[in-house]
Amino acid sequence: MELETIYEALGLSRPVYAYGEAVLRGLRERFDAVDRTAEYNQAKVLAAMQANRVNATHFAATTGYGYDDAGRDNLERVYASVFHTEAALVRPQITCGTHALAVALSANLLPGDELLSPVGAPYDTLEEVIGIRESRCSLKEYGVSYAQADLKPDGSFDYDAIREKIGPRTRLITIQRSKGYATRPTFSVARIGELIAFCKGVKPDVKVMVDNCYGEFVEPVEPSDLGADMVVGSLIKNPGGGLAPIGGYICGTRACVERCAYRLSAPGLGQEVGANLGLMPAFYQGLFLAPTVVAGALKGAVFAANVYERLGFPCVPGGAEERHDIIQAVTLGSREAMAAFCRGIQAAAPVDSYVTPEPWAMPGYDSEVIMAAGAFVQGSSIELSADGPIRPPYAVYFQGGLTWQHAKLGILMSLQKLVEAGIVPLRSLERAAAEEEER
Repeated sequence: MELETIYEALGLSRPVYAYGEAVLRGLRERFDAVDRTAEYNQAKVLAAMQANRVNATHFAATTGYGYDDAGRDNLERVYASVFHTEAALVRPQITCGTHALAVALSANLLPGDELLSPVGAPYDTLEEVIGIRESRCSLKEYGVSYAQADLKPDGSFDYDAIREKIGPRTRLITIQRSKGYATRPTFSVARIGELIAFCKGVKPDVKVMVDNCYGEFVEPVEPSDLGADMVVGSLIKNPGGGLAPIGGYICGTRACVERCAYRLSAPGLGQEVGANLGLMPAFYQGLFLAPTVVAGALKGAVFAANVYERLGFPCVPGGAEERHDIIQAVTLGSREAMAAFCRGIQAAAPVDSYVTPEPWAMPGYDSEVIMAAGAFVQGSSIELSADGPIRPPYAVYFQGGLTWQHAKLGILMSLQKLVEAGIVPLRSLERAAAEEEER
C-alpha cells in the first residue's frame, strides 16, 4: 500500500503530504547530526548503567516506607553518573517539573535569602511558587525575596544588570534553559555555562539551579557539566523516554540534593524513605530509551520549523538554527489558528484522537490555555503534544513524539487543519512545494 493512501485514510490530503515531502528532502544533513548526538548520549547512558551494575534485582517493587530500596538508590546513582554530579534525587513522589523546581528552591533558600533570575521572567507556574503572583506557601510568604534581570532585546544576557542585582542576600540563581511560553531563544548549554561562570565570578558562594526541562539529551553536555549546582527536570519529559508514568529528578552537589531530600520527605528522613511502587522497570528503561526518543522529537521540531517558516509563520527557533531543546514555537497570529493547529495534533494522536481541544482556565496560568495531547501518560510532553496560552502573539508550542514518524504525521495534520480552516490557502501550499522542488 502506498504511504499516501494510508495517510489519506487518517485524514491527510495529498497536497499537504507532498509539501511535507518537499520540505523533508532538504533536512537529511540536519537529521544526521541529530542522530550523531543521540548515539553519543546513548553511549553515555549505557556507560552509567554498566558502571553502576544495573541488574534484575533493581527492578523489584517496594511499598510502605521504602527502606533499603536498592533499585531506587541505584537509579539515583545512575542519574548522578549520567549528569556527572555528586548526587541525585529521582522519585515518583515528585509529581511534575514544577514540583521538582519548588522542592529544589524551597530546600535551598532560607528566610531572608533572595532568589535571582538573570534570564527574565520565569515560567508561568513558577510565579506562584516564587510569590510573583500571590499564593499560599510561596517562597515570598516564607520570607524569600525575588529579583530579576531581564534579557536584552536581542535575547542576550544583560551582564551589567545581573552584576547589579547580585547582592549580599542573593543565595540562589535560577536559570530556565527552555523558552517556556515565550518566544525568546532557548539557551545552549555553552551559553548557560558562561552565565554560571559570570555569576560565580561576582559571588563565588552563590548556588545556581538550572531548570533543565525539555533540554536533556539534546546536546552532548548538560548544564551540570559546566558548573550548575543543581539541574532539575520532569520524568514525563525527556529523561523518562515516554515510559515513566510520573516523577522528577534533581541532580547536583551532595549538599544541595540532601536538602532537597529533606524537603521532599521530612527532616531526618531524607532519601531513606520513598517506596518505588513498582516503577523501577519504567524508570530504568525510559532513561535507556531517552536519547533515541529525544532524537525523534528533535527531528519533529526541526521539521515543524521548516514546514511553517516557509509558509510565512514566524518560528523560534528558525528552521536553520541550532536546537537546544525539543520545543518549537510557531506564531500563528490568531485564536482560531491556534485552535486549528491543536486540532491537527489531537487528530494524529493514538489516544483520544476524536477529542476536540478547547481553551480552558488551567491551574497555575493567568490566561486560558489550549492543549492537544493524546498521550499514553497524561500530560507527558515528550509524547506528541502542542499547547499555548490564548494571548498575543498567539504562539503555539509544539513538542514531543515518541517516534520521528509520529511527530511528522502530527505536524502535517496540524497543517491540514489550517488548510481546512482556510487559514493556509491551498495555492500557498502548492507554491511553497514548487519552490522547495527548485531549491
